Amino acid sequence: MNGGDVLCRTLLDNQIDTCFANPGTSEMHFVASLDKMSDMRCVLCLFEGVATGAADGYARMTGRPAATLLHTGPGLANGLANLHNARRARTPMLNIIGDHADSHIAYDAPLTTDIEALARPVSDWVGRTASAVSVQADAMQAIQQARQAPGQVSVLVFPADAAWGDSQYQAGQFVAAPQPDDPATEAIQAAVEAIRSDQRCLLLLGGAALRHQPLLEAARIAESHGVGVLAEQGNARMQQGMGTWAPDRIEYGVDGAVRQLAEYDVIILVGARAPVAFFKYPGKPHQIAPPEATILTLSQPSENALEALRAVRTDLGIAASLELAPMQALAVTPVAEAAPLNAMAVVQIAAATLPDHTIVCDEAISHSTPYGKHLRFAKPHDLLQLTGGAIGIGPSLAVGAAIACPDRQVLSLQADGAGAYAVQALWTQAREGLNVVTIILANQRYQSLYDELIHLGHGEPGRNARNMLNLDGPALDWVSIAQGFGARGMRVHTGEALQKALVAAYAEAGPVVIEAVI
Repeated sequence: MNGGDVLCRTLLDNQIDTCFANPGTSEMHFVASLDKMSDMRCVLCLFEGVATGAADGYARMTGRPAATLLHTGPGLANGLANLHNARRARTPMLNIIGDHADSHIAYDAPLTTDIEALARPVSDWVGRTASAVSVQADAMQAIQQARQAPGQVSVLVFPADAAWGDSQYQAGQFVAAPQPDDPATEAIQAAVEAIRSDQRCLLLLGGAALRHQPLLEAARIAESHGVGVLAEQGNARMQQGMGTWAPDRIEYGVDGAVRQLAEYDVIILVGARAPVAFFKYPGKPHQIAPPEATILTLSQPSENALEALRAVRTDLGIAASLELAPMQALAVTPVAEAAPLNAMAVVQIAAATLPDHTIVCDEAISHSTPYGKHLRFAKPHDLLQLTGGAIGIGPSLAVGAAIACPDRQVLSLQADGAGAYAVQALWTQAREGLNVVTIILANQRYQSLYDELIHLGHGEPGRNARNMLNLDGPALDWVSIAQGFGARGMRVHTGEALQKALVAAYAEAGPVVIEAVI
């Protein structure tokens, strides 16, 4: 076996059986090895950012890493933005970056780059295979790092001569499944004491705390002791909808977020980070929690959030049998079916027509907050969000989620400007026959930046600002774009047309793109 064969077999031994790839010449020996392994699913992505975003969506839904295969430093550079998002999502991911043969590095060929330097800012671990002989040991270390709880972005640089050289393989080498740490007893006691006091307390949930059972425990604590519950603004995965106990999220805008937290004396973090403003604004705070508020950490992201909440609930004397009223349907203003669409109408119709157990990938950007509020009252679903603020992940996230869960519908709610960053994902959706419905919120501008410009006191945009913020002249034709990449495309202008388009799209196989003109 050569090094490529050993790497392939080691991945498969450790349940890494999906590879999102955009290979180049340096990786051809590894490609030949992948070609021998029928139990490895190789998914071609036309842009490296699609590969890294898809691997993120896949791992969020399976809880285990996929691999990416990227071509040298420039290929890695094309995927960096979604590696940044994955790291913020604490996603387990193994990125294999091909490189020149070690003996060729000294000649400074055109693709020679410092791959490790590019990778470090967006990775939790970076390593390089020293030789073909060390491939299995290096791969095991990379896999172990990726699977560290709650999940890490791991990069293994794989030189061409390590792939083609004679190697050694030992069967039965497995990385143990990651286990979260137990929460600290002192942290549990501090949370219980705060909740028992006359202070106003908030449970701020993130990461694994946003799954069904931890949400239920948090809701029981809230019901019994008047504790507030919120989720972080952007979350890797949240289970929500009717019949669940998913909380509202912290708002994106700093003013709204400050108002949400203003009433609390103690903020108890459960798998969440201390809340900060997304950006710094003149005269506004860095931190959105009240300056005098106490921040307590009940559980770190690497610790067991369910056990932490269960321990708090037990110590407070709350029965595990306490019944709660689950989320009910939201009373919404009826949408005038024949009226022109606006963003709120799209939000309401999308939430109202959502099939059971859909996976929703939300990159609606300026419309994510209202969409999130309505989705809490839709049918049960998983919500995947933009976690690191680097736009352009939505279509790729949908690819990974659909491959991870082929029996579930995927809905991608997508701002048009962000969608154009990684439109190549539509081709992968079509090639793989994925059941992804994408709603494009087509306002032909970077609306969030319009809002920011005005919010910062600069007034309505002038000519130069409009040239940088508008997407018209020409407008993006999403029907033609979808069809060009092999997906079905349609355009709607009214609520009635959108509702009919969604019902039809959910009933057919393969990807559908609906351009909702707002």
